Parts: sequence; structure tokens; C-alpha cells
Amino acid sequence: MKSVYGKYFTKVALIWTGCFVLFFIIYELTLAPQKNIKGQLEKQLAEKKQMCDSALKAAQKETRIQLNEQIEQLRNKLDNFVIDFKDSANLTFDISQIANGKEVTSFSIETKKDSGKNPATSDKYISESRIDISFSTADFNQFAALLNALERHQPVIFVDRFAITRSDKGSSEHQVKMNLAVFVGKMQDS
Repeated sequence: MKSVYGKYFTKVALIWTGCFVLFFIIYELTLAPQKNIKGQLEKQLAEKKQMCDSALKAAQKETRIQLNEQIEQLRNKLDNFVIDFKDSANLTFDISQIANGKEVTSFSIETKKDSGKNPATSDKYISESRIDISFSTADFNQFAALLNALERHQPVIFVDRFAITRSDKGSSEHQVKMNLAVFVGKMQDS
């Protein structure tokens, strides 16, 4: 009798195992891809809902006011770094005034022509202007004061590089050469 029950349980186990394997294969072939597609569709739906919500929010008056305020704040920040084209002529005068205020001697200033190799010059709205200055200074504190004043200037003057040549034994004046860079807004066609 045991062998009859053993054969019966073996057959039932084989049938159940076969059915399980068959159902697993059917699931993997039909339902699993649909589950993946459903997940992708839900993700796309969420993205579209977010875009729709953003569009509705952008259409609201207070959102437009807030965005315009942000644009104005960004323009003000840009004004800290970019000088208008029409004001760029006064920049050399400003630098000369700063140098006179710091009482450096033998001051000279020269603007360089744009070589066009700089990535900033290929921009549609902003170009870079380079200025070379040279002067004599009696001590390091005087040089540091001039450097600090240049870097605090509005709009920002970037000190690209500088070189200090020590004075001869008989003189106490050290020669300084500085390469400055400023961003200039290009004239826009009206």
C-alpha cells in the first residue's frame, strides 16, 4: 500500500511542479512585460502631471511676479560682475583714481585689444576686456592696499596675474606689473 501512495504522491508532485513551471513561464512571457510597461507609463504620467502643474503655476499672476523678481535679482547680481559697454570707457579712469588714492608712483595703464581666443569673447552678450597696469610701490602694504581696492571695485575687476620686481639696492621703489580682466556687456541691437 505504501508504494501505491508513494506513486500517487510522486505523480501529484510532478503534476504540481509541471503546472508551477508552466504558470511561471506564462507569467514571465505575458504579465511581467506588462508590469514593466505599466511602471513606465506611471512614470511618464507623473512627469506629465508635474509639467502640467508647473504650467498651471506659471500661469498664475503671483508666480509670474515672483519669477520677475528673481530675474531682477539675477540682473542685479550680474551688474556686480559686468560693466555696461557705454561705461567701459570710464573704467581706466576709475582704476587711475584708485591708484592715485593709494599713492603709487610711475603709474601707467594700457588696454589690450581682444584676441578672440578667450571663451568669454565668443559669448553673445558679454566680452572680456584686459587691462595692463604698471606702477612703483614703496612697500608691500601699499601694493596690498591697491590690490584690495581693485578687487573690491564694482563691477568686479579680476586680477589675472601680477609680477613684482624687487628694487635695486639704491632704490626703495619696487616695480609691479598687473594684468586685469573685466567683463563688458556687448552692445545689443535694438
